[in-house]
Amino acid sequence: MKIKYFAAILIMVFITSIKAQDYNDALRLSQPGILTGARALGMGNAYTALSNDLSAAIFNPAGFAQIKNLEFDGSINFNSLSNNTTFFANQTKYSSTSTNLSQFGFVFPVPTSQGSMVFAFGFYQNMDFNKVMKFDGFNPNNNSMIQDLTGTNDNLAYDLALSYPVNDAKGNYLKDTTLINGRLNQSGKIIQEGRINSWFASGAFEIDKDIFVGATLDLISGTYKSNRDYLENDIKNIYANVVLDPSDPTTKGLQTFYLNEMRNLDITGWDAQVGILAKLNPYVSVGATIKFPRTYTLKDVYTINGSSSFANTGFIYGPSSDRLEYDVVTPYEFTLGGAFTGNHITISADVKLIDYTQMEFTNTPSFENSGIDWAQRNQDIKDSMTTVININVGAEYSIPNSNVNVRAGFMYAPSAFKSDPSSFDKKYFTLGLGYDATNNISFSVAYAYGWWKDYGDNYSVGLSRTSQDINISNAALTMKYNF
Repeated sequence: MKIKYFAAILIMVFITSIKAQDYNDALRLSQPGILTGARALGMGNAYTALSNDLSAAIFNPAGFAQIKNLEFDGSINFNSLSNNTTFFANQTKYSSTSTNLSQFGFVFPVPTSQGSMVFAFGFYQNMDFNKVMKFDGFNPNNNSMIQDLTGTNDNLAYDLALSYPVNDAKGNYLKDTTLINGRLNQSGKIIQEGRINSWFASGAFEIDKDIFVGATLDLISGTYKSNRDYLENDIKNIYANVVLDPSDPTTKGLQTFYLNEMRNLDITGWDAQVGILAKLNPYVSVGATIKFPRTYTLKDVYTINGSSSFANTGFIYGPSSDRLEYDVVTPYEFTLGGAFTGNHITISADVKLIDYTQMEFTNTPSFENSGIDWAQRNQDIKDSMTTVININVGAEYSIPNSNVNVRAGFMYAPSAFKSDPSSFDKKYFTLGLGYDATNNISFSVAYAYGWWKDYGDNYSVGLSRTSQDINISNAALTMKYNF
């Protein structure tokens, strides 16, 4: 391995690792998930003014006070994501699936002389980080990741003999340069997985006739893993006779540059939510909730590997790992909901306000000495994010003289980025079916289909961009037993 001047090495110690943490880490933990019980999902998660089963822990804990009998709920969820990526006019499709236990718990009504008092305990998973993307295309322009790394004097490009140092007349180091001038085939894939799990305790009370209040406390744990492969290949032999390091003739004939980045985050935290639900008359109910900012502690391990191959030799970089611990604070969530029930039909709607500019990286024991400009990270959030209003609507129809309920809904979640067009907003259609098998046992199934666009930059801004059409399917199955 080649050695640069000591001063240059000091400058480069954190160059690679600082690319890992940005506003996407905060956003990933701040956006509400859609994984819930099957009845709620089938109704488009428009559940704030209903919340009369275990999903009240997610939507409105005040709804627990409506439950009169000891109850057990359990749900599983199947998730499938398909990403059709366009990269320099070449389309590549990639997909992944996951299946998880998404919810279970008990609801315990406490006998009272009047009103109601109900407690609930259990588990739910409402965030799934399952996402994939693959791309492959020839970039005809005069840019590449090799040039991008060299432009920041990244030691990765130097150690792989893709760049070389330039000195002044006195032999003092000035910068790195490369003879690569784009026109490479670029390909790669990104696989993301993980989830957020919450163990919750809820309490709800009827404080006046048909007026309920409640609260939920969540203890949170989770993981996030990302594995990124990136390659640049000289498929047109443009550099077959080019020596990339004039002092090393073995660097003639670049064939492949390969980069692998892996992240493994261990996530812990807590949050709290309070809610109120009122039945205005036998037909109309309204609800409101406040979810307080969640505080997540992230233990982040970032690992990088790289290699380059030439006509007669090759170079290897890494593996090199950095470990870092930091906190993320999410925004408040304010939700209002209403529901109408009558003549075998229930119609419900929710609106949720989230100000994503409130996201923040905050202090941890290693925060100040991490080598990262956290103040700039937080300023990036202020500059890039906006306030959104999510909309959920749903309906349920109880088929007369049967034990069957049919459900449908729609979910709309605008992009958190202020500059994104409407095509980047997330949209879902949902369908559901419920069946009361006995007086004590009921089953519900739901299906949600979502679609939106996204993009990603392999380096810099707009030079090597993937345009993505994302389609996602979620299916949920819930069993409820009343004792």
